[in-house]
Amino acid sequence: MSVPRQEADQTRWFSEELLPYEDALRAWLRSKFPSITDVDDLMQVAYIKVLKAYRNVGVEMKAPKAFLFATARNLALDYIKREKIIRFEPIVENESSIVLESESKSKENAKSKEDLELITEAIQTLPERCRQVFTLGKVYGYSHQEIAVQLGISVNTVAVQVSKGLRLCRAYMREVRGS
Repeated sequence: MSVPRQEADQTRWFSEELLPYEDALRAWLRSKFPSITDVDDLMQVAYIKVLKAYRNVGVEMKAPKAFLFATARNLALDYIKREKIIRFEPIVENESSIVLESESKSKENAKSKEDLELITEAIQTLPERCRQVFTLGKVYGYSHQEIAVQLGISVNTVAVQVSKGLRLCRAYMREVRGS
């Protein structure tokens, strides 16, 4: 029978063995499971499961990173399975609605592609630091805190740069569209 670990030991272990992989885990989950919208929520559940396992194991965990990634993968797969089960698909579709839907989706895809190209152009016009901060936050989904640490700037500077980036991108898009 194992003795539960002390809270201070768990905190130290979590900080040393799991937390350094947070960015890598987030990026990996986003790339492998793009349909999952709340990766951070899934990561929290994975952390809890791994910590519970660590707390109840009497010996050192040999590969905590591998265990964390495997746990997160399994949670992601469970999430995707649940999503498929819950979705309701129509049994019979009207042929005309399929054609109209297809035509509508083609127009939407073309519009989305144009919008994406315009947004990319707008981001490219930003000053270098602003572009770095804006891209990390809005494209890669980093938090203000993560950006601040990565770039060695304050969280306040990150917030100012993101706001500036949004303002400049909107202005660029208004100018290009002529609105």
